[in-house]
Amino acid sequence: MTTQSSLGAAPAPAGTAWSSELKQVLRQLQEEALLLTLPGLFAIGALISILAIQLADFDRSLWFAGTAFVLIGVVLFLRKLSYRAAISALVIGALLLNLMVILWLDLSWGIILLVLPAGLATVMLGVPAGAGVAAFCSALLLLVGEPAIPAPWEMRLMALIAIWGTVGTIWLTLRPLLTAVQWAWAGYEHNHALLEHMQDTQMQLKQTLEDLTSANIQLTRINQLADGLRQTAEDALQAKEQFVANVSHELRTPLNMIIGFSEMIVNTPEAYGGRIPPALLADLSIILRNSRHLSELIDDVLDLSQIEAGHMALTRERVDLREIFDAAAVAVRPLFESKGLSLTVETEGELPLVFCDRTRIREVALNLLSNAGRFTEQGGATIHAARNDDAVVVSVSDTGPGIASVDRDKVFRPFEQLDGSIRRRYGGSGLGLTISKSFVELHGGRMWLDSAQGTGTTFFFSLPIDPPIPMQNGAVRWLNPDWPNLARTHPPIATPPLVKPRLVLIDPNRSLQRLLVRYMDGTNVVPVEDLAAALREVSNAPAQALVVNSLQVGDWLVQLSKSSQLPYGTPAIICCVPGLTDIVDHLGVSGYLVKPIEKDDLLTTLGQLLAEDGHEQAQPATPQHNVPHTVLVVDDEPDALRLFWRMLDGSPGGYRVLTASDGRQAMDIMREHRPDAVLLDLVMPEADGFEFLTIKNADPSLREIPVVVISARDASRQPIVSNAIGITKPGGLSLHQLLTCIDTISKVLSPLHQSADPVPAADVHD
Repeated sequence: MTTQSSLGAAPAPAGTAWSSELKQVLRQLQEEALLLTLPGLFAIGALISILAIQLADFDRSLWFAGTAFVLIGVVLFLRKLSYRAAISALVIGALLLNLMVILWLDLSWGIILLVLPAGLATVMLGVPAGAGVAAFCSALLLLVGEPAIPAPWEMRLMALIAIWGTVGTIWLTLRPLLTAVQWAWAGYEHNHALLEHMQDTQMQLKQTLEDLTSANIQLTRINQLADGLRQTAEDALQAKEQFVANVSHELRTPLNMIIGFSEMIVNTPEAYGGRIPPALLADLSIILRNSRHLSELIDDVLDLSQIEAGHMALTRERVDLREIFDAAAVAVRPLFESKGLSLTVETEGELPLVFCDRTRIREVALNLLSNAGRFTEQGGATIHAARNDDAVVVSVSDTGPGIASVDRDKVFRPFEQLDGSIRRRYGGSGLGLTISKSFVELHGGRMWLDSAQGTGTTFFFSLPIDPPIPMQNGAVRWLNPDWPNLARTHPPIATPPLVKPRLVLIDPNRSLQRLLVRYMDGTNVVPVEDLAAALREVSNAPAQALVVNSLQVGDWLVQLSKSSQLPYGTPAIICCVPGLTDIVDHLGVSGYLVKPIEKDDLLTTLGQLLAEDGHEQAQPATPQHNVPHTVLVVDDEPDALRLFWRMLDGSPGGYRVLTASDGRQAMDIMREHRPDAVLLDLVMPEADGFEFLTIKNADPSLREIPVVVISARDASRQPIVSNAIGITKPGGLSLHQLLTCIDTISKVLSPLHQSADPVPAADVHD
């Protein structure tokens, strides 16, 4: 059995010892090493035999080979009896072979081979045994002279250095190695003791887990209750959104009357005989201005509602903020000049292009500058922008009255100003700062202020230069992307390109393309004209899917299923996302105007419509063309009929205006008078606008008469954009894919899962 001292290792660390398990492991390693030396011994014997043959000494070559083979047999036999006897025989045999080479073959360089038995003894039996063999070899080289050992003294000295250098090197190698083994084994035994201790505590943990299971059951019940309450809150939020949309619709109809009539009286008083007192015109101008302000307020309320519901979309692009601030300064400069105030735009250094929504950020700048101009009486305002790390910080400072610290929390609340006198004096609805702060936060930035009474106010907001990286789901979110890959020998020189998911899109009206670009920033959308171009694009470069925007979902599914050119495994998604043009085409009308309708917009639409329709009198009537166009206005609101009659009758040259309060009456008038155009409201009692269009389009004599829809509901704001979706995939769907699709789609569309958000959170603020 090998001992610590015989292995030549350093003393064991404090508190450690050579345990029987460690001794057994070391003995197994030494026995394996012994077996590995035997093929080497065989190779050495064979080489010496070949060398002897080359020297024309066939008998001695047989002796060499026989001695090597006998030595291998002796070692294998003794290995079963005693490891020490086997390794001793191996060392003695190696020494004997060396002497045979030196003495029989008369090779002086053979003395270098004495390194082998000394090294074997040191590794296999320990440093003392190795030193003993090295001493024997040294005595042999020093005491036995020529011609017994035909080697000069210089070569003998080199052999001595090699022998003792080998023994010393092995000793220096084994010492730290065995010390490390002792430490590792001590750590193993300590961990084994800890494992036994952990087994003792397992029963206690089991009892604790049973208690936790009982608590989890109670927690699950509470979560179910919370889910019900959350669903109730979401239903209330949806009811609020619908209420806001309905209120805006109802407000636009009477507001259309107020704005329309006020504009008619103020701009064309001659339509009322020209005897309107100037004081009345001044009052009507105030009514018109406040009505338009009320219309803007309704739009602000809708924007705020969409932001709160998470339905505000951002159209992002790389933008030069200096251009936005210059444009905002031009827009508000008349306000500052009217009060004798200064307005300065400053930028610190060269600002980078910021990935943001140009329109929303311009609205933020306009709101802040407008507030500075309205609340400042002396001095002026300054808008300043500078880069700060990965963001741009913008400040708008003024020399106004300032804001007390107790009132700062009120500034960003909707419909709230510091006191009633401020609202009466400076105006405003109290929504501008709330909406501005929400726009900035939608971009991943923040807004704050710094102010004190009597020292002016400075509003700050920061915008990230690049969009924030969305948090990944799953286990990947816990991995650090900066961790090195240990399998790589050197870092890559080239920067890997950013590969975005790729969608090939067939979208004739570009309505779905705008939605994909707006809501899916991380996707590369490739628009094509037709199916042939789409198949070429998908074949040239892999795509995540082929997307088709069409009303004929079923026809496209059949066409793609029969096509064999779509690459295997590339899914095709067919859906219907109508644009305003599709809505107009679907209704079979020539135009769509949203209330409140300005007179100029109405006259421009009718003028273009009649010109495109080929009427000879597309322009208003003149002395040479004194026959006016006939326009039928269909609306159930008497005030609306009167307003549109005023707008058309008071235009240069005038129109002949016919009115109807429902669809049936309108059809009778159309058959009798055959108007040149129709202004149609869709929502009416009795026969509504849809029924009117169905009857009209079925009559060949009336089908060609153009119709312009006048509605208080904006078709582009409708939340429902598609009523069908189809999916096909070359090669078919596997069972797993089919079940996954059914489960995912049912969860998204089922009313039982309304609380789930079907829209990806990555930069989708709609």
